[in-house]
Amino acid sequence: MNRQKFSGVKENFLQRRYGVSLGRRYVLAAASVVLLGVLGCSQVNNSTNALAQSSSPQPESPLPKKIVNSDPKIVDASNKFGFKLFSEVQKNDSTEKNIFISPTSIAIALAMTYNGASGSTQQAMAKTLELQGMSLQEINSSYAATKKLLENPDAKVQLTIANSLWANQDANFQPDFLQRTQDFYQAKVSNLNFKDAVAANAINNWVNENTRGKINKIVEKIEPDQVLFLINAIYFKGNWSQEFDKKQTTQHPFYLTSGRQKQHPMMSQKGDYKYYENQQFQAVSLPYDKDGKVSFYIFLPKQSSNLKTFYQNLNFENWEKWMTQFNKQQGFIRLPRFKTDYDVTLNDALKALGMEEAFSSKANFSGMGKNFAISQVKHKTFVEVNEEGTEAAAATSVAVEAVSLRQQPQLFQMIVDRPFFCVIRDNQTGNILFMGSIVEPQS
Repeated sequence: MNRQKFSGVKENFLQRRYGVSLGRRYVLAAASVVLLGVLGCSQVNNSTNALAQSSSPQPESPLPKKIVNSDPKIVDASNKFGFKLFSEVQKNDSTEKNIFISPTSIAIALAMTYNGASGSTQQAMAKTLELQGMSLQEINSSYAATKKLLENPDAKVQLTIANSLWANQDANFQPDFLQRTQDFYQAKVSNLNFKDAVAANAINNWVNENTRGKINKIVEKIEPDQVLFLINAIYFKGNWSQEFDKKQTTQHPFYLTSGRQKQHPMMSQKGDYKYYENQQFQAVSLPYDKDGKVSFYIFLPKQSSNLKTFYQNLNFENWEKWMTQFNKQQGFIRLPRFKTDYDVTLNDALKALGMEEAFSSKANFSGMGKNFAISQVKHKTFVEVNEEGTEAAAATSVAVEAVSLRQQPQLFQMIVDRPFFCVIRDNQTGNILFMGSIVEPQS
C-alpha cells in the first residue's frame, strides 16, 4: 500500500485525554463500533482510499445542564434516543435478564455514521436519533463540545471518550467524511488489509486499550464485504464520595421477578443523599465526587409495583421532571453488590424506532461512498458495583455491508432487595452515560 495516497489527510485531535491517574476504585467504559461494508462492486465517487492511521429536607436545584460551550439540544437528543432504545431493548429481552446499555456510546457511534448518510436515510436516522432541526455542522460541533465537557469532570473522576475509524485499504471513501470524523470526533483513522487476520486483532486491541481491558473483543470476524468500522469507547473511573464499609456487607435475601429469593451480599450505609419518593418508586442518587458532578441513580419500584409498571412511565419527559424532585435527606440504603455482562443485537430495536431504511438496499450513505448499508448493530456491556464504587464497560458495533418537601425530618429507608433500574448520569450536562435494570444480581 502506497502510504503517499493517504498523506493528504492526517490525524487531527481537537483534544487529548487528560493525564489523570486511574486510581483503584471504579471504572466505567463504553465502546461503540460502526462497521461498514460495500454494496456490490460499485466504486465510490472518489479515488482517495481510506487514510492510514439532618434538618427538614430542602429542595435542591438541579445542576444546570447548560454550561460553557455546551449545547443542551445534543444532550437531550442523546437522552431521548437512549430512553426509546432502552424501551425497545427491554420489550424484546427476557424479564429475567439484566439489561445494561450506554446510550452515549451508541449515539456517538451512530452520529459518526450519520455523517455519511444522505436523503431519506439521513432523515430516518435523524428522527431515530432525535436530531431533527439540527444541521450536520451543529451536530458535530455539539458532540465535540460535549466530549470536552464530559471528560474528567473532577480530580477524583476519570472519564475519557475515544473514537476510531478502521478502513479496508481496498475501498474508497469520500475524503470529507473521513476528515469530519477526525475534526469533530477526534477519531484515530487507520488503513488495514481486511483480508489479513491481524486486522480484527488490531481493532480489538484498540477497544481493549480504550476500555481498560473491560471490553476485549468487539469484532469476531471481518466478513468479505465489510469495509469500515467506526468505533466509540467511553471509560469512567472514580470513587464513591462515601464508600461503603465492607464490614457492613452481609447476606440478605434478594427477591427475583419469578417470586423466588436468593441470598446475596448487600452493602449498607447511612448518610445524607439526594432522595425522591412517590407512590410508584423510591429513588436515590449516589455521587462519585463531593460536588455530585457524576452520580449513580437507583430507581426501586415499590413492593406493590414492579419494573414492568415502572417502564410504562420511563421516558424522557418524566425523567426530566424526576430530576427536579430530588431533595437532600438523611437515610439508610442497602444495595446489592453486583456485576453483570450484557450482549444484545440492536437491529430490531433500531428498525422499530424508524431506521429500517438504513439496513436495507435502499440505504443512502453517499456521504461516505456508494452502496453502503448497515447490516448489524451489536452492543456489549459489563458493570460491577461494590463497596468502593462502579466499574463498567460497553462496546457497540455497527456493521455496514452489502446490500416533594416533608414537614419534619424523616429517615428514609431504601432496601434494594428486588429488581431495580439504574443510571449513571453526568449531572453537569445531564448526559446519561449508562442505564440498565438489574433483575438478578450476580457476585
